[in-house]
This record gives sequence, C-alpha cells and structure tokens, in this order.
Amino acid sequence: MRWIEALALGLLAGLPALAGAAAPAASEPAHGIAMHGDLRYQAGFSHYDYVDPDAPKGGRLTLAVQGSFDSLNPLIIKGDAANGIRENVYESLMTRSADEPFSLYGLLAESVDVPDDRSSITFFLRPEAHFSDGAPVTVDDVIFSLDLLREHGRVNHQTYYKKVIRTERVGERGIRMVFAPGGDREMPLIMGLMPILPRHAVEPEHFEETSLTPPIGSGPYVVAAVDPGRSITYRLDPGYWGGDLAVNRGRNNFAEFRYDYYRDASAMLEALKTGASLYASEGDPSKRATDYDFPAVADGRVVIESFPLGIPAGMAALAFNTRRAIFKDQRVRQALILLFDFEWINRTLYHGAYRRTQSYFERSELSAHGRPTDETETTLLAPFAGAVKPAVLDGSYALPVSAGDGRNREHLREAIGLLKEAGYEIREGVLVDRATGAPFRFEVMTQTREQERLMLSYAQALKRAGIEMTLRQVEGSQYQSRLQKFDFDMIQTFWWASLSPGNEQIFRWSTKLAAGTATFNYPGVDSPAVDAMIGALLKARDRASFVSAVRALDRVLISGDYVVPLFHVSDQFVARWRQLKHPAVIPLNGVQLDCWWIDPEAK
Repeated sequence: MRWIEALALGLLAGLPALAGAAAPAASEPAHGIAMHGDLRYQAGFSHYDYVDPDAPKGGRLTLAVQGSFDSLNPLIIKGDAANGIRENVYESLMTRSADEPFSLYGLLAESVDVPDDRSSITFFLRPEAHFSDGAPVTVDDVIFSLDLLREHGRVNHQTYYKKVIRTERVGERGIRMVFAPGGDREMPLIMGLMPILPRHAVEPEHFEETSLTPPIGSGPYVVAAVDPGRSITYRLDPGYWGGDLAVNRGRNNFAEFRYDYYRDASAMLEALKTGASLYASEGDPSKRATDYDFPAVADGRVVIESFPLGIPAGMAALAFNTRRAIFKDQRVRQALILLFDFEWINRTLYHGAYRRTQSYFERSELSAHGRPTDETETTLLAPFAGAVKPAVLDGSYALPVSAGDGRNREHLREAIGLLKEAGYEIREGVLVDRATGAPFRFEVMTQTREQERLMLSYAQALKRAGIEMTLRQVEGSQYQSRLQKFDFDMIQTFWWASLSPGNEQIFRWSTKLAAGTATFNYPGVDSPAVDAMIGALLKARDRASFVSAVRALDRVLISGDYVVPLFHVSDQFVARWRQLKHPAVIPLNGVQLDCWWIDPEAK
C-alpha cells in the first residue's frame, strides 16, 4: 500500500520540445537515484530502516475520510476520485523512500541508467512484473502510459510530460527517455514516478470520462468493493508480483483496508470512538485538548502518540485571488495580513498551541525566515530589483505580532492607512472605494465547520476596518469545480512541502499557469522572479546551491503578499486502536501507514 501525504503532487513544466539531443556520456545502471548527493540505501539492501521486515500479514484496517467520491480514476481532472487508487493499485517505475529528501529505488524497473547531465534516463523493467490480471508489464505499457497521460491526463501531466521529446527502446526490457534542453535535473526522478497503466485494459477515447469500474494495475492491492460516495475497499492481491522486493519488505501488511467517507470531522471522530475507524491524525490543537478524552482512551484501547516531523510544515494560508480586482493592489493584501490577529485567534480558538507560519518552507533549512541572503541568493535575485522586500533580504522580516487582547489597535491603524493609500476610505463605518463609493466586500469559500470558525473570528477583525467578509460553504464537487476555474475571492488552502521541492513549484506559482485552469496557483502569482528562482532550483547540481535557490524563491513569495499565512504544529498527533501497530522508527516524512500492521493478539 503506497500512501502519499499530500494531496496532490502537481508536477509540470512547459518547456518546448526540441529534437536532436546529443547522446549522453556512458554511465552504469544503478538500483536508484538521488536528487542531490548519495543514496542512503546501497545496492543489495534488504529493507528500509523504518519498517519491520517481520511484521505480520493479515487483518483489516478501516479509515475515516471526509467528503465523497464519484470516480475511480485519479489521473484525470473530471470527478472526485476515491482515496487509495494511485497509491495502491497503480505502480511507478520507481518508488520513493520516506527517510531521504528525494531518492528513488527500482520498483517496476530493476535498474536505471542516467548520464551526469541528466538529459535522459533509461529504465530496465523487471521481467517478473505483471498486472493484477496476469499480463506482463512491458515497454509498450510504459510508452502507452506516457502518451496517454500527456494527451488525456491531468493538466500537470499533459504539460509536464511534453518535456520527454523522444523515447527509444533498449533491448527487450529497456526504454530510454530523452528530455528537452533546459537543465531540469529533476526530470529523471519525475519520470520514475509516472504511473504505469495496462495498454490492453485502457481505452484512450474514454479515459477522460469518470468511471466506477475497478481499474487494473500492477500494485499490491485490487479494488474489492465500491459503495459510490460512501466507501471503497481494497484487498491484497494474492498474486502480487513484488512482495519480496527490498522496497516492499515490511510493507503492504493489511489483507484488506477500507476508506469510509463521512460528511464532517465530528462524524469521523465518532467513528474513531466506536472503533469503526482504527486511526486518526489530528492537526487541530484545540481538538487534541478537548476531543480525545473518551472511554477507549482512558482504558487503553485507543493509544495517543505524538511523532516529530523532519519535513517542512508547508504553507497553510488564506489565499487572495489576485485575479479579482479587489486584491490586485498589494497594499490591500498587506492591510488584510495586518488585520489577521494570530495571537488572539491562537489563544481563544486553539489553546495557544499553534506556531505562526513565516515561510513557505517553515521548520526546515529551506526557510528564508530569520536568515540573511547568502552570496548565491544575492546573485540569483540581482536581476529582479524590488522583487524582495529589504527586511526579507536581511532576514529581519516577521509577520505582525499583536498584544493578543482582541483589539489589535496598532495594526488596525496601520491597515487603514494602507487602504487609504490604495484608494479607500471609511464612510459611516463602511470601507468604500473613494472614487465609486462601492463597499469593500468579498467572499470566502469554505468546506468545513472548522474553516468557518476561523473565518468568523477573522471577519470580526475585518469589520473593525469597515470590511465585509461573507462565508459561503460549498459542497465537495462544486468546491473542486470552482477551485479549478479560480472562481473565488479567497480560500483557505494548504501547499504541502518536502525537503526537495521541484517541478511542483511550477504547478503552484508559474507565470505561465497564472491565467490557466486546474493548477495550484490559486493566488494567481505572476512574477518573472518566481519563475527564475524555480528554474534555479531545478538546475542546482548540489545541495548547497539548491538550498539557496529555494530560499530565494521563499523570499520572493513572501514579499509578494499573496496569502495571509496561518499556522502549524511541530509534531504529528495520532490516535490508534491498540491492535494497529507501527515500527519503532518513524521516518522523516512522518507516519507511513503502509508499514503498519494489525496485531492479531491485541484486543
């Protein structure tokens, strides 16, 4: 079972396809590839350090998730796909370890050949790899998957896979992919993560249609049962070909697991209390303090644990849609950032347990917060005078801090001053456009009661400045549709972060995608400086220059005031029924449920 922490890993680029690339220097096939530096696991390793290779097999895991689904195809835009398909049914040529920034090891491919300039990659398929229907995984399936996703897949795949300008067969089981020029050193790894679909079982002309037909893949699990919108059950494939691989040893331990869908977090918590769900990860400190004192915890049937995290916190934020006229002026965005009273909200809503997020890569060496620019950053940013605020350059910038008394008077005065500079004034307690008299009002699109609770506190602060913020709760499919079309004023969102950010940054911040649809560039970031910093991090050949490029990107994004940064916790809080066990080691990326197991002796 392959679980991916974040939603959506948007992977794309938009460079032109150019033919005639020069042949790379000869290299030796290897069992894996690291984005920077050396691999943690050498050839012939027996298993990952964060698994128990002797974990028992069997048992059933049930998980509670919020929302609904109407499709079993996670590789297209249309529909809401059920959880677990991509991670457990479809496999990639390589698989990622959870205790390294970004390293891949052979899965469907037993080895890879990559030249030093990373202008291409050659994958050599395992002869024993096959799909759940018994058909072997072939080079034809790899080529088919590449072509299919490039033409009919999600927007990120359609755009991104165009960077493969040529494919070549190498013997019976090898395929070489040649990349467009441009210095993107992440491309070999991204192609290693491409899902491989069975050519014989997929109809390209119908691929973009939603379907509830269980798909065929090469992964460890098959879809056993589907209750549309309510639950999906996976069963371990008894004929799974890859169970003895080093990358799989100690993993995929459940004989069966199921996702049950619930309308809201309260119902999910009740499922945990009764044992209908065996696991929950809670990110809200107030709920940690108040909601996990129930009988099963008191008598030890439910175990509460907290695990440290070695990855960046990511950016949880209220995103301004700068495509809307009301948010185009940066002074307006700065004013609304000032009016967000974190200290008051943290104390009254969350027991003071959150930390303010000051960086898009908070909680890691990639964060620029509190650090002055180094020589490499200075060189990268030199062509973009004014793109970074002086205080962000010298590391002294920090988000405003209030007294926490709920009044926030100093920041209110400063915010009103900025709004006046932007052409607004207060008339009879209402902030209006000085020229037109139109009131300053906007809508926040929400999905959950937790979001509404936060937004209502923020709305009270905005009201003191004469600003009217309204809330609109939108159900799942409509929310996704509006999100893809950028049909919103403001949303609460989250951008996941890793220790090796790469092409997904294009999908989030690229100028080229600011005016498109179905990307994660929710604020409409349109900045040549951002594009240049992403280009620099993709070309970095060593960790030091990579870290500098990421910090430079962080500085440009923070300086643009595209979001109201929210907050984060420093650990991962988990509640589990005691029969659900885990290895002694929790890796950098946090909990990996595919390494856990059911203890048949525990009740």
